[in-house]
Amino acid sequence: MFEWCMVRRRVRQAPVVLLVIKLAGGGIQLICSLAWIIVRKVAFVGLIYPCLVLQYMGQAAFLSKTPDCDIHFIFFQSIPRTLFWPVLVIATLAAIVGSQAVISATFSIVRQCTALGCFPRVKIVHTSNRIHGQIYSPEINWILMLVCLAVTVGFRDTMLIGNAYGMACAGVMVVTTLLMSLVIVFVWQQGFILATLFLLAFGVVEAAYLSAALMKVPQGGWLPLALSLVFVAIMYVWHYGTRLKHTFDVQNKVSLRWIHALGPSLGIVRVPGIGLIYSELATGVPAVFSHFVTNLPAFHQVLVFVCVKAVPIPHVRPEERHLVGRVGPRDFHMYRCVVRYGYKDVLGDDSDFENDLVLRIAEFVQMEAAEAAENANRNSDGAASVEGRMTVITRPSDLARTGLLVREPVDGEESVVVRAATAAADVHKSDTLQSLQNMYESESPGFANQRRVRFEMSEVAGEYVDPRVKEELSVIVEAKHAGVAYIMGHSYIKARKSSNVFKKFAIDVAYNFLRKNSRGPAVALNIPHISLIEVGMIYYV
Repeated sequence: MFEWCMVRRRVRQAPVVLLVIKLAGGGIQLICSLAWIIVRKVAFVGLIYPCLVLQYMGQAAFLSKTPDCDIHFIFFQSIPRTLFWPVLVIATLAAIVGSQAVISATFSIVRQCTALGCFPRVKIVHTSNRIHGQIYSPEINWILMLVCLAVTVGFRDTMLIGNAYGMACAGVMVVTTLLMSLVIVFVWQQGFILATLFLLAFGVVEAAYLSAALMKVPQGGWLPLALSLVFVAIMYVWHYGTRLKHTFDVQNKVSLRWIHALGPSLGIVRVPGIGLIYSELATGVPAVFSHFVTNLPAFHQVLVFVCVKAVPIPHVRPEERHLVGRVGPRDFHMYRCVVRYGYKDVLGDDSDFENDLVLRIAEFVQMEAAEAAENANRNSDGAASVEGRMTVITRPSDLARTGLLVREPVDGEESVVVRAATAAADVHKSDTLQSLQNMYESESPGFANQRRVRFEMSEVAGEYVDPRVKEELSVIVEAKHAGVAYIMGHSYIKARKSSNVFKKFAIDVAYNFLRKNSRGPAVALNIPHISLIEVGMIYYV
């Protein structure tokens, strides 16, 4: 973004050229994406699926003509002898491609379930900077390897493995057809007639295959059913525990009346810096905030309640990703930011998150002041900032509109605001802590990837900005230069004593086991450890 701003300044005399280049690049990218989607769909519907059906029908026809053949090798016996070796090579290559496709599909499904809160958090590594969906999960890869070895050593018979594979394929085909019928009715809004025709056209053939596979359940077909039950149990326990934790947070929210009674200083010392309080609540103040305030005598000058939400759509456009609002009166300097991701978006992969957040809060402050000025009946001190009122804030292309300017720090040159903020921060940091922080930042790859920028008040915009807005923006800039701290709740979930045996086992044993053996939220959100503050809490659900 910053390089793009510099390019814009250099070629400001030719805006038409920039517009043409931008439109041409976007058009080419859109055409290529549409062409690739159409090719994939046409290839599956017109080539892959018919070949699959014809292959099974051919085996059935061969079996009906030669009932005395060896049923275990019917695929290779139905092939002419002259084509045996070429087909064997193709079948081996197809098995390799199919295994890789299964592994990649497993990574993708687990990642999407994790984003929707239906599976424990695992490590996801993006192996390509150009291909968005090319990912790798070490934990899932090891589990797949162990399961494959266990199946091979346990069965020791290709017939049993083939029965399990046939049951899995037939079940996947039937489930996919049923879900596609629901998509036609509820997503595409095409009515029940088209869904019924689709179900009859594909479901009848697939149901016949499934009925044949069900006869092989005692001879190895039980394996995919058992694995399905295990994964369904894991997903249910994780979703059940997560839902109970969220319900506890909703029922124990801190009231705004309690916050207003504390006053602008919140009853404690407000130290320089920005505190990002992570919570799963999109509205209200989490209980971890009151727990922190009542146990520590200091809090940051600017507080931002950050909520990361996964929405049930593949991708969220960057201009619709952030919702920003205010918590309490203007003098409290408390804000709320809801960051929305699709289940295919990358979580915690934004190395410029802190700078983007400051710009979006500055844009919100300006928009709020403009709305208050337009509506004379609105109280500029608090009526325009009702709790729960959120606004979609995009990162402005014109930074001067926010009242801030962004520049890269020059050696030996610092603005007055930077020197004041640095001096205020150094008062609360000893030489030992400062040296430890500098050493960690120099060795941490996350800090190396972050762009070092400085925010300053725009002198041109400051002449036309409300003095109170200008003062609030100055506080935000000083807090940003003083440092950013990430505050999260380290929760322990336990079932109540009055709970039944099944709930105690699900929460105290199964859910806690999954939680201890999965990645923590701080790691999943890519939060730097040097700036992380965890507050322990016990949830009795």
